Amino acid sequence: MSWTWTLETAAGDVIRSSEEFESRGDAESWIGEAFGDLVADGVDQVRLFDGENEVYGPMSLHADS
Repeated sequence: MSWTWTLETAAGDVIRSSEEFESRGDAESWIGEAFGDLVADGVDQVRLFDGENEVYGPMSLHADS
């Protein structure tokens, strides 16, 4: 399977999907490195998928207030 992130607005509208990753670890490392750029691009939350199966989400990219 391939691992991907769905990048969304706070309302849950899909902006786009990430590139595909070979492992969950690779996908999680990428989101850790890219989250600042994603927020700057208007991404508010993400969902992680293993193939077509949602593993978790939505996960906010903003700090809790």
